[in-house]
Amino acid sequence: MNVLKKEQINRQPFELLLDQKTIAKRIVELGEEITRDYADRAPLLIGVLKGCVVFMSDLMRVINLPLDIDFISAASYRNGTKQDKEIYFDSSINTPIKNRNILIVEGVVDSGRTVASLIEELTKQKPRTVEVATLIDKPASHRWKLDIKYKGFTVGNEFVIGFGLDNAQKYRNLPFIGRVVEK
Repeated sequence: MNVLKKEQINRQPFELLLDQKTIAKRIVELGEEITRDYADRAPLLIGVLKGCVVFMSDLMRVINLPLDIDFISAASYRNGTKQDKEIYFDSSINTPIKNRNILIVEGVVDSGRTVASLIEELTKQKPRTVEVATLIDKPASHRWKLDIKYKGFTVGNEFVIGFGLDNAQKYRNLPFIGRVVEK
């Protein structure tokens, strides 16, 4: 397999924050925890596009349970590293969620605005439970009170790219997480 290396990516300066092996190990641990917690109920994983794609594909393969998946598109960073004033929801969930056990899967929880808005909207449809799984949590950036049950990694307020996370729609394909270095 051809693996991208830090020195091959020269457009956006960054420092390696989490390597592939560390990320893979933590995703397996999260999958085991979710498998235990949902042992008697089949979860519906709702991925928040686009940042969740790599994380969710790895996570769902290590959850040893029957499960369903769906996606919703939400964006608060559309043009770089500065958060927009609005959250953009571009699609709706097609799977009925009434009385379902919902697990929202996020790539990164920053201010918490997207997750809080999504929980509020989903709760109106009367699911049995709603929990959150995120690869990256930035609690210092939270502006909404959140209960994130499954956290891959906790980082500071830095802007991160890779493993599905982007800067202006680029760098999602990096197989690791990098911290953006401002020029």
